[in-house]
Amino acid sequence: MQVPCRTDRLMVSKLTHSSSYYSLFMNILQLCIDTSTVVPGLLVHNRVLTNGFGSNVHLNTKLVIFYAKFGRVLAAHSVFDRMDEKSVVSWTAMISGYTQNGCFRDALMVFLEMRRAGIKANQFGYGSTLRACTGLRCLETGIQIHGCIQKTRFVDNLFVQSTLIDFHSKCGEMVDARYVFERMSERDLVSWNVIIGGYAVQGYSDDSFRVFCSMIREGKHPDCFTLGSLLRALAGGSCLVKVSQVHRLIIQLGFGLYKTLSGSLINAYAKCGSVEVSHQLYNSMSEKDIVSCTALIIGYAQEGHHGIDALDVFKEMTRMHVVIDNIALCAMLNICANIASLSLGRQIHALTYKHQPCYDVAMGNALIDMYAKTGEIEEANRAFDEMEEKNIISWTSLIAGYGKHGFGHKAIELYKKMECEGLKPNDVTFLSLLFACSHTGLTVEGWKCFNDMVSKHGILPRAEHIACLVDIFARGGWLEEAYQLISKMNIKPNASVWGSILGACSVHGNMSLGEVAAKHLFHEDPDNSVNYLVLASIYSAAGAWDNARKMRNLIEKKRLKKEPGHSLLQSTQNKLVLLQPS
Repeated sequence: MQVPCRTDRLMVSKLTHSSSYYSLFMNILQLCIDTSTVVPGLLVHNRVLTNGFGSNVHLNTKLVIFYAKFGRVLAAHSVFDRMDEKSVVSWTAMISGYTQNGCFRDALMVFLEMRRAGIKANQFGYGSTLRACTGLRCLETGIQIHGCIQKTRFVDNLFVQSTLIDFHSKCGEMVDARYVFERMSERDLVSWNVIIGGYAVQGYSDDSFRVFCSMIREGKHPDCFTLGSLLRALAGGSCLVKVSQVHRLIIQLGFGLYKTLSGSLINAYAKCGSVEVSHQLYNSMSEKDIVSCTALIIGYAQEGHHGIDALDVFKEMTRMHVVIDNIALCAMLNICANIASLSLGRQIHALTYKHQPCYDVAMGNALIDMYAKTGEIEEANRAFDEMEEKNIISWTSLIAGYGKHGFGHKAIELYKKMECEGLKPNDVTFLSLLFACSHTGLTVEGWKCFNDMVSKHGILPRAEHIACLVDIFARGGWLEEAYQLISKMNIKPNASVWGSILGACSVHGNMSLGEVAAKHLFHEDPDNSVNYLVLASIYSAAGAWDNARKMRNLIEKKRLKKEPGHSLLQSTQNKLVLLQPS
């Protein structure tokens, strides 16, 4: 037996020593990743370099994963760039790190570099790249990657297929998402959750519920993600019965105490018009959180007449010492706008500086709306000017505020400025503009805005636009033009439109058109005594005393809206007196 020389023994000792260091470094880095501890990992990186492991592909890959875990994508990319050798796991770690930290374009660039280097992606590489396309809503690139997957052995991989469903659904392509789902030979809970959540995101509540029922029939048991997505899909509209069914199922499956589902239930019931049930659920919670509180406040804000209840919930949130988010603050500002409470609105505004000093577009819009509706149009304008970023809602809210307070010319100026900024107005913008013109007597300007809406921006007018334009014409004395507009439009005028015509005929003494408007109103709203009285006054002003007397006799005969023992005029006067402040 040959005895090893001293040099050989030293080499074996170094290899053994090296192997133990390698395992130790790998274990410490993995422990740092699992426990979210950053400092030991930084020390390990230093020892990796000083102990000669700087070229080890496995340690460098683990360092890329470590840095990406803590959001240090520049450090991760620096390690990745210095690697002489890169495995498919190294490339995947870098792509995944960028995707996890929202650097979607960088993730796509690394994927392209990997393809150019001749490295074929694995299922996790394809999954992370597809998630980057989802984050960017980059449909074209995602479809190209989908095509690449079709040529690989990962075409039937559950993870990749679920990611494809998520990509197509979040890009609004539910037909393609459903196609991938239907072609799956095997489906796990993640697959079902993704398709149900996709329908929920796109607002297809019926489809989401239908797929959920299919999942139950196939013997799959839903988890919290399934039920949460389903409740988000059902929140709103006329889905109260379905929400109740899901609620019963949550209790049967033993998920009744899960706070996330409690918040989703509160939100779903509130948006389906059952705030009372939402409040009961909220009160039954042993431990309330920001999600449940915010959901209830939003429900109250949508109802519009629960300002005190919402304030109580908001006070409870402050007592809980939680960081109040923009969603809750915006909902409270919406409530202040609805109840026209300027003092409370100012207090909420002050709180935004404490909790959210750099407020976003939604918060700026809520402030504009609140100040405009509480009569502080200058404050609304200041909030608008302070916004670093504005969207169409921002401009429209201020235009509506100007219109409400009689600043029609300012509303039109703002509209022109918005167009110069390159923003395209929507139908709500033009409705606010027409309202502003109507209430400030800007007949010509209103007609021009209407023409811009139809011919310049290609927006089809709704009944509300027609009613507003008719009101503009009527107030400006353009009665024949108003009637011609009604006759030419393919929208049936409602009582409000004919009421505007009748009122204008009374002001401008147009008896013939007043009779036409009254005839329609008698048919639409036969029990409204005001229409008969207005027509009677038109007859009286025109000297048609017989017709005026007939109208008054008709009112007396039908006893429209008349309280026993009181005349119509007395009843009206009494109601006016009750509204006067003491």
